Amino acid sequence: MKTVIIGGSHAGLSLAAQLRHLSPDAEITIVSADAEPPYQRPPLSKGYMSGKVTFEQVLLRPEDWYEPNRIELLKGARAEAVDRKDKEIILTDNRKIAYDFLVFATGARPRRLPAEIGGHLPNVHVMRDHDDAVLLMEKMKEGQRLVVIGGGYIGLEAASEAAKKGVQVTVIEAADRILKRVASAETADDIRALHQGHGVTILENAQLHEIHEMNGVADGVVLADDTVIAADFIITGIGVYPDTALAETAGLTYNNGIVVNERLETSDPSIYAIGDCASFPYRGTMIRLESVQNANDMGIVVAHNILGEARSYKPVPWFWSDQFELKLQIAGLNTGFDHVITRKGLREGAKSHFYFKGDEFLAADCLNDGAAYMMARKILEGGKVLTREQVADPGFNMKSLL
Repeated sequence: MKTVIIGGSHAGLSLAAQLRHLSPDAEITIVSADAEPPYQRPPLSKGYMSGKVTFEQVLLRPEDWYEPNRIELLKGARAEAVDRKDKEIILTDNRKIAYDFLVFATGARPRRLPAEIGGHLPNVHVMRDHDDAVLLMEKMKEGQRLVVIGGGYIGLEAASEAAKKGVQVTVIEAADRILKRVASAETADDIRALHQGHGVTILENAQLHEIHEMNGVADGVVLADDTVIAADFIITGIGVYPDTALAETAGLTYNNGIVVNERLETSDPSIYAIGDCASFPYRGTMIRLESVQNANDMGIVVAHNILGEARSYKPVPWFWSDQFELKLQIAGLNTGFDHVITRKGLREGAKSHFYFKGDEFLAADCLNDGAAYMMARKILEGGKVLTREQVADPGFNMKSLL
């Protein structure tokens, strides 16, 4: 039995490691477009850019792990086509690789600004891969001016790392507040105050008109109200889109990701999709989750399913973000919330924002509040009932629910 994994992502490595653990005889090939061994992407905009960790420390597995575990890693290789009838993939160099099971772990790609408004200029960057991180580390020097376009987590993490290095940072957000799509106004208020306290300028309701060009490079941005902000370099953090191009040409069903069922099978039962590229059923709707936890857990489930166990994927999502001295840990998914209750943590300055939809506990944003985060995760994972009244009561001990 041969499994071919397209994408040297966290999801792909999770699958490969679990499949090898479960089946000593499985043939496993990973086709990765990256020149480097597979690595973790979240730390690139966190510990790696801050210099706290080396690239070797963000590798998903040491480079000498693959051969003794009989996992074939094809670096710098791209799949160009999938022949579902003959069950083989064709690489750009015309090599053909047969499979019994094929897994898309192709992840997501960063959205870029249109070339017509300056998105093509050489000092307009995204923050997605190792090359991006290395380039930005070279540019983040004291006295430089950075404009970050987009007030989501990636943009704010980049702003944090730049400001810590003495860069003059301005974040522009088109919505009426930062983190509009992913967090409550309460969380946004805390993170805005954090950045402003470190000298970062945050402009909300700021519509980008164009990137100003001088001698072939960007030297600033022009807003819709004609405000001009000077910049030596620019980072765009305006979201990502799932990398589904190959799956589409293979005739697989897609809709904001490669559509899979609860067992993570695509419309072809011999092909799976996992990680950021997969759209899966969750609480009566189809969603994509861009998180390490989702990638890791999906890989484990598919490993079992390839071996015939028919497992369903039922996640309890979690995420994290490091900005300045803040560790934000998020348990659950806040989609559809209509109440937010703030609870002080046990440590000085710690607090958490708990999300509810009616009386149903959905998620918690925990700011330097690791104890609350662990309780929230355990409550969600265990299916326990946490009420708004309990959260609002400072004397209530959430451990009692466990």
